[in-house]
Amino acid sequence: MHPTHARKTFPCFDEPAMKAVFYITLTHPPGTVALSNGMEREIVNTTINGVAVTQTTFEPTKRMSTYLLALIVCDYTHLSAAQGDTLIRIWARRSAIDQGQGDYALNVTGPVLDFLQSYYNISYPLSKSDQIALPDFYFGAMENWGLVTYRETNLLYDPLTSSIRNKETTATIIAHELAHMWFGNLVTLRWWNEVWLNEGFASYVSYLGADHAEPAWNLKDLIILDDVHRVFAVDALTSSHPLSSEEDSIILPDQISEQFDVISYSKGAAVLRMLSDFLSESIFVQGLSRYLNHFAYSNTVGNDLWQHLQLVVEANNVSLPGPVCDIMNRWVLQMGFPVVTIDTTTGAVSQKHFLLDPESKVTVESPYRYEWMIPVRWMKSGEVQRDMWWLMEKDAVNLEMRTGGLWILANVNVTGFYRVNYDLGNWERLLAQLDSEHQVIPVNNRAQLVDDAFNLARAQFISTSLALRTTSYLLLETEYMPWQSALDNLQYYDLMLDRTDAYQPMQNYMRKLVTPLFLHFKNITSNWTRVPDGLTDQYNQVNAISMGCRTGLTECQNLTTAWFKQWMENPRDNPIHPNLRTTVYCSAVAAGDEAEWEFGWSQFKNATLASEASKLMSALACTKNKQLLQRFLSHTLNPAMIRKQDATSVITSVASNREGQSLAWDFVRDQWEYMFTQYGVGSFSFASMISGVTMRFSTAAELQQLEEFVEQNSAAGFGSATLAVEQAVERTRANIKWLQLNQQEILHWFNSQS
Repeated sequence: MHPTHARKTFPCFDEPAMKAVFYITLTHPPGTVALSNGMEREIVNTTINGVAVTQTTFEPTKRMSTYLLALIVCDYTHLSAAQGDTLIRIWARRSAIDQGQGDYALNVTGPVLDFLQSYYNISYPLSKSDQIALPDFYFGAMENWGLVTYRETNLLYDPLTSSIRNKETTATIIAHELAHMWFGNLVTLRWWNEVWLNEGFASYVSYLGADHAEPAWNLKDLIILDDVHRVFAVDALTSSHPLSSEEDSIILPDQISEQFDVISYSKGAAVLRMLSDFLSESIFVQGLSRYLNHFAYSNTVGNDLWQHLQLVVEANNVSLPGPVCDIMNRWVLQMGFPVVTIDTTTGAVSQKHFLLDPESKVTVESPYRYEWMIPVRWMKSGEVQRDMWWLMEKDAVNLEMRTGGLWILANVNVTGFYRVNYDLGNWERLLAQLDSEHQVIPVNNRAQLVDDAFNLARAQFISTSLALRTTSYLLLETEYMPWQSALDNLQYYDLMLDRTDAYQPMQNYMRKLVTPLFLHFKNITSNWTRVPDGLTDQYNQVNAISMGCRTGLTECQNLTTAWFKQWMENPRDNPIHPNLRTTVYCSAVAAGDEAEWEFGWSQFKNATLASEASKLMSALACTKNKQLLQRFLSHTLNPAMIRKQDATSVITSVASNREGQSLAWDFVRDQWEYMFTQYGVGSFSFASMISGVTMRFSTAAELQQLEEFVEQNSAAGFGSATLAVEQAVERTRANIKWLQLNQQEILHWFNSQS
């Protein structure tokens, strides 16, 4: 019923603070199954007005909010297992259960529940935990208490055809939703203005829960790429917003929906991870458990959590530079984040609000004047310093950071939500360390150095050439985190340069960089015949093939084309390993033409596994044939061809193809009114569609088209995409400026590398 659909189902006071016990009976066609939050108590067959029906009565719910209610009538079947006193069931289409697609979810749910019960130090509050896979579902998943709903791609996993990434997605999303059973459901925030605490918390804990269920994966570090770096990009814009807002500024359902954005989920997760780090996990968990026990079955505001953490801090004599609420309010009540600048010649340390576009003006006032209390973990030439140091004002001096000839690196393990800049001498020493023996710098910080450098260059703190130099050591790097960080950042160059002279020199440089990585994976997989051991190695193997083929490495292109051809000759037997399918399909469709595309389309229409369909769907957008791209776009308005829930991602996939960008933008402009008013109600992610089709905008003409589009549709408004439209305009202006400033320097640098 999330967030405001209970009122459309029955008359109620549909607000999170109005908790009640619900007594539910469902009347449904004979032969169907009814499910709700509580366990089925009684199922009777009867007649109403001469019609045969089944009536299912459920045990009363716990005291709970309306948005967590769920009512389902289906013809599904299920798998079940017991975990202590809790019944665990996985529901899905019969054919999916018969093919074993629910087994992994069933096996992972028990360990995740076990972890959460001990983490919170509170038993699971309900008698059962149902999880159900829905073919059509707008959200990725929803934490209804005792009956969690998922998109099929997020709950179902087929060991034969799903990739390791699908498996990771299933484990982390289950952990995210189950984390809510306590934080959010047992204890609920009073109003939607503090959604970030609910979603940010579940996002943070999902890494811990999934890590407990799959300890070999080393999942916890992925939060740096998937949340911290990802949200830095949005939070460095002046159109960002604080984690918490005023209660009375969120009244309409659209305003509530707008709260569920990357700031709430990812920045929320990042600042809670930082809090847990500077308090220590044991103190964090004690405070959390006190908070949940104290407020069980009722409602809270964010400050309540800080107060309970403060009590534990005082009881354990933890040394902090101020009360928990004073430290946290600076991260929660003002938007953005700082860049910390360290001068190793003097020991001077300063902080400044980090903005991607240094000329943009911040119009939102902050009660703290955009200053933060910043926990700094740091290392000196490979040695982590024992004590955390706090930067408490705009400018300070830390004489221990005067290093002479040694290098310094701050924000060890990227536990703090900030970027770091140094004097030029220290940057040179760090680059020299990367080139000589990169392993001395921890792997997470190698990823951080690349990401910080590229973004500092965009914000004009350092030169673009210096940022590019952080990538040259990658010739020797085989780890996923730094590679992924570099590829994420170079993707911006890819988008901006694709219509300039610098594009080909860049491709040549990337091909040179990725060739040793490609050969490394060819070697450790015995010529692509086995799967690498670790999770992140499996991810990086995909990067090696994807980059190799994209930049024109002949050996790579021959490999993927041959695999795809083999599959086309024998469609019943797919020789491509599930991990590699997304990239191999894309590469082969891009290299091929109509025959490859039509084959991909027929496999897409016949796919029985949602995640396999989704891999094929994104690959169809990789073709270089514009007529095929046009046809693919037009299918998004026909739900018999492309499900409504998938239409947005098809449009953004086409836009991410160099050949498809302008087609997708024209399509969105032509069809906007129809999609927005008639077609997409409740199932289109308009925000991600707008940011997807405008991602490459970097010319004055495109800015003008965008502004005209905004003007023409201002009467109808943009609903949940309002913020995305503002951000697109701001981003386009920044892109135009960036290109004018950097194009020549970049061209010169890439040419000098050949």
